[in-house]
Amino acid sequence: MEQLTGRTKRTRIRYAMLSLVFVNVMINYLDRSNLSVAASALSKDLQLSTVEMGLIFSAFGWTYALLQIPGGLIADRFGPRVLYAFCLITWSLTTIFQGFARGFVSLFGLRLATGAFEAPSYPINNRIVTSWFPDHERASAIAMYVCGQFIGLAFFTPVLVTIQFYFGWKGLFVTTGMLGLVWGLVWYFFYRDPMDHKKVNQAELDYIEKGGGLISGKKNEPGQPSIWKWANVKQVFTNRTLWGIYIGQFAMNAMLWFFLTWFPTYLVQYRGLNFIKSGYLASIPFLAACGGLLLSGFVSDYLVRKGKSIGMARKTPIIIGLIVSASIVGANYTNNTTYIIFFMALAFFGAGMALISWVFVSILSPKHLIGLTGGVFNFMGNLASIVVPIVIGFLVKEGDFEPALVFIGALGLIGALSYIFLVGKITHVTIKDPELEPKLV
Repeated sequence: MEQLTGRTKRTRIRYAMLSLVFVNVMINYLDRSNLSVAASALSKDLQLSTVEMGLIFSAFGWTYALLQIPGGLIADRFGPRVLYAFCLITWSLTTIFQGFARGFVSLFGLRLATGAFEAPSYPINNRIVTSWFPDHERASAIAMYVCGQFIGLAFFTPVLVTIQFYFGWKGLFVTTGMLGLVWGLVWYFFYRDPMDHKKVNQAELDYIEKGGGLISGKKNEPGQPSIWKWANVKQVFTNRTLWGIYIGQFAMNAMLWFFLTWFPTYLVQYRGLNFIKSGYLASIPFLAACGGLLLSGFVSDYLVRKGKSIGMARKTPIIIGLIVSASIVGANYTNNTTYIIFFMALAFFGAGMALISWVFVSILSPKHLIGLTGGVFNFMGNLASIVVPIVIGFLVKEGDFEPALVFIGALGLIGALSYIFLVGKITHVTIKDPELEPKLV
C-alpha cells in the first residue's frame, strides 16, 4: 500500500462493512421472528397448545444459547467472511424446511437447528466492529448494526403478515429462507477484514488502530495465550463485573424475546385485533426500540468525547432504559388499543436503549478473548430466549396475559439493579502469565 501523508483524506470503508453487518442482523431477526407471525395460523393447523407453542418458541434459544461459547471461540479462531457466509446459508436452509414441518417434533427440531447455525452471529458482529472501529465510535457502530433487527422487523413485519395472508405460513418460511440464501452469497463476495480490503487506505487503518481498533485481530496473535483453555472460560464466568452485564443482558433479552415470540399472539388472541391490522401495529414498538438504541448509542459516544468517564457514559443510558422497560406493565391497566401500543412502544424504547450493552464486551474483555467473552455474554443473555417463552406459555394458559407482562417488567428492574450494584469500575480484565490468573487493572 502506498505511503500516505498526514493530510491524506481517510477512506470510510468501515461504514460500508457496517452496512453489510446491518443487513445480516436484519435477516437474522427476520428468521427468528417469522415464527411469531406464523404462530396463530400454524398452531391451529398443527393443533398445538399454548404450552407446546411456548416450547417451540424457546427451541431456538436452547441451541443458540448453548452454543454461544463455542460460537465465540470459533469467532476468535476463524475470519468473519467465510464463517458468516456459512451461518447465513445454513440457517436459511433450516428456515425453508420449517415451511414443511408436519407437527410439534419436526418444527421443534428445525428451530433447534436454526438456533445452532445462528449461534456465532453476534460474537462475529462484535469481532467485526472491534476490528473496524476505534473505541470512541464503537457504541454508535453497535447501535447502528443492532438497529438492523428493529428496522427489519418494523418495516418487514407488515410484509411478512401480507405474505402469510396470501401464501400461508408455509410460504412465509420459504420466502424468508430464500432471502437469507441469496444474501449469504452477497456477504461472501463483498466483506473483507481491514488488512485484506483493497479499498481501505493507510490513513483509515491508522485511525482505527490508534483509537483502539484491532485491525489485525481476526485471529489469535502470535505469542498470545491460547483461547482454548479452561482457565479462560473460568475467567469470564467468575468476574463480578461481567456477571453484572450478564444479568442486565438477560433482563433486556427477556423484553426482546417477548416481542419476538408472543407479541403478535397477544395482539390477535388476547386483545382481539385483526390479523392484518396487528401486523402494522406490531411494527410500532420495533421502531421505538430502534429510536431508543440510536439515542443511547450516540449519546453514549458523545459523553465519551466530552471526557465523561466510561462508566458514566456507557452505564447510564442502559440503566435508564431498563427502568423505562418496566412500563410494559401499564398495558395491563387499559383496554384502549392506542394506549396498549403506547406502553408496548415505551417499554421497547427502553429495552432498545439498553442494547448498547455489547460495548462492554470490547471494554471489559481481554483483547485476545473478545469472541469468547462475547460468546459467554450472549449465552447468559439468551438464556432468556429459553426461559421467557416457556414461562409466558404457562402464565397465559388460563387466558390471562397480565401476569406475563408483570414478569417481563420485573426483569427489567432487576437488570437495572444489576448495573447499579454489580457493575463496578470499568476496566479490562487481563490474564497473568504463566498461570493465566485473572486480575483487574
